Amino acid sequence: MAYQNIDGVRIWGNPDSGALAQAKMCAETGNVVQTLLMADHHKGYSQPIGGVVVYDGQISPSGVGYDIACGNKAVRTSLTVEEIRPKLANIMDEIARRISFGIGRVNKERVDHELFDDPDWAVYMAVGRQEHDKLKALAQSQLGTVGSGNHFVDLFEEAGTGRVWIANHFGSRGFGHKTASGFLNLAAGRDFLANAPGEKMDQPPVLLNLSSELGDMYYRAMKLAGRYAYAGRDYVIRQVLAILGTEADLEVHNHHNYAWKETHGGKEVVVVRKGATPSAPGQVGFIGGSMGDISVIVKGKDRKESEDAYYSTVHGAGRIMSRTQAAGKMNWKTRTRSGGQISTAQMLGAVRDFGVELRGAGTDESPFVYRKLQEVLDAHAETIEIMHVLKPIGVCMAGADEFDPYKD
Repeated sequence: MAYQNIDGVRIWGNPDSGALAQAKMCAETGNVVQTLLMADHHKGYSQPIGGVVVYDGQISPSGVGYDIACGNKAVRTSLTVEEIRPKLANIMDEIARRISFGIGRVNKERVDHELFDDPDWAVYMAVGRQEHDKLKALAQSQLGTVGSGNHFVDLFEEAGTGRVWIANHFGSRGFGHKTASGFLNLAAGRDFLANAPGEKMDQPPVLLNLSSELGDMYYRAMKLAGRYAYAGRDYVIRQVLAILGTEADLEVHNHHNYAWKETHGGKEVVVVRKGATPSAPGQVGFIGGSMGDISVIVKGKDRKESEDAYYSTVHGAGRIMSRTQAAGKMNWKTRTRSGGQISTAQMLGAVRDFGVELRGAGTDESPFVYRKLQEVLDAHAETIEIMHVLKPIGVCMAGADEFDPYKD
């Protein structure tokens, strides 16, 4: 058995005291069946990132978090790295030019989608016409934009074959963020669009009974945000495939900030994964490392430990340095930073040495702020099989100091 059990919390990897304290608080709040920490865990808001909380009949908007349905899509192409290497710099320039990172759109293309006719928009209409119209307009304006923070569009080389993969990482953008804040407001008795006082890092999770009207509304809104995130990631992958002039012959797509109704031990429960990848037996997922490390495609194993993990695994390498520690404090008036531990030169040197063509990104996303992915994968070796190892050759992210309130 590769995990520890500390005060009822199942922990893979080395326990982080702050994340463990948050997990214990989650375990003591509501109808909790089990609380778990994956090996990439670190502190988050209310529920730790890399944390999994299993509820009986309840759902947690703060557990799912503000970036509802953040996740990854990865596709394999028929191209090889040798075919694109001579033009890799131009390809990355085109990705940076055509795909929208940060706030706003770099292209004028309006992305229409059938989900804007989805019946679950009625949830927002039930809250109010103004709320419905504002959120729908925001969702329409941002569909297919990537955002900033740790969100990316990458090109990879598959180890052993040289095949080119494309992957992206982002969620439901401002629509998901305002959905989360709106339901947290409603749970606290405030108006949906009220300016909330702000979530505290170590506050107990906000819980809704699924059988309640508000719980059902949130669950439907979360699922709509999930479909929205899938549509956005699909759109961006199509853009990159067009830039490369190729098609995909294999795709992997999954959320890692979401709540699922699942059956475990013959009982239906709600599994809230915040920065954790679902990995049922045979289920395939993408797990990303830093821009100076490998990423992998994995498949869940049918093991007792997999059951004990509620079929969950890591979503990435796990942050070991905060954004402010790495990049320093930002003064938005002067647009200058101070006090960062990682210099731009350090970051660019590390990425260059790893053979990556980089566009955008700040030192708060440099390889130095993350664990090595293999370390966290080793902690879950009993529950996941590594199918493909991917080495980044091109990384595109938002600019270093681009403001985006929806970046995580």
